Amino acid sequence: MQVVGYESGEALYVASGGAVEVVDAAAGTELVFGLGDRRCAGTLHDGEHLACDADETPYCDAHRDVWVCARCTGTCLKDEMDCHEPHALYLAAFAPDVSKVGVTREWRLETRLREQGADRAAHVRTYPDGRVAREVEAELARRDDLVDRVRVPTKLAGFGREVDEAAWEALLDRFDPIERFAFDYGLALEDRPVAETMAAGTVRGWKGRVLVLDRGGSTYAVDVRDLVGYELTDEVPDRELQSSLGAF
Repeated sequence: MQVVGYESGEALYVASGGAVEVVDAAAGTELVFGLGDRRCAGTLHDGEHLACDADETPYCDAHRDVWVCARCTGTCLKDEMDCHEPHALYLAAFAPDVSKVGVTREWRLETRLREQGADRAAHVRTYPDGRVAREVEAELARRDDLVDRVRVPTKLAGFGREVDEAAWEALLDRFDPIERFAFDYGLALEDRPVAETMAAGTVRGWKGRVLVLDRGGSTYAVDVRDLVGYELTDEVPDRELQSSLGAF
C-alpha cells in the first residue's frame, strides 16, 4: 500500500488497488512500517485512488496540484477571482525568532495556523476579500522584517525551543491585534528531535505536517510530505538511525 496523503494530527491515507484506507497516526499510536519504493502518489477522485507509475515524487507534473492563491500578491492568477469572502491577515511566530505574515479565509484562521505549526499567532486585520488581503501581505513582506513562507527545516530548528517573547511582543505592538493565539502541541520536547524519513515508532504527536515519533530511546521528526508516494512494507528496517541527545 502506498502513502497518498495525510491529515495533520490524525492519520496517513494509504491506497492499494484503488481503495483508500486510513492509518491512525494520532498521539500514542504505534506505527510499524518500513518504506519501500517511492513514485508519484497519483490522485484521489471521488473517494478512489488513481495510481501513477511516474518516478517524480511526491507528484509528477500531471498530478502536482499548484495552489495559485499561495502565490497571489493581489493580482489574481485564476481565470476569475473567486475569493469574495472575508480574509484574515495574520502574523505567526515560529520558535525561536521567525515571524511570518500570511492570509487565509477568516473562518479557517485557527485551523490554518495549526496546519503550519505556528507557536504564536495574531489576527491583525480583516479584509472584505482575498485580493485586498494579499496586496497588504505582499507589501508587509517587502518592507518589514517578516517572511511570507517558512520552510520545514526552519521550523524544525525551533522544535524544543521557546519563542523570543520580547521580539514577538514588539512586533505585535505595531499592529494592535484583534485576537491572539498560543499553541501547545503536547510534544513536551526537551531537545530538538532528529530529522528522519520513516514510518516506525510511537507517535508523540504532530506539529503542522511534522510527525514526531519516539523510537529506540530517541525522538524523530518526520516531514510527512516526504512519506507521500512511498510504498509501506511490513518489514521495519533495523538500520542505524542517528540518535538524539536525549538517548544518552
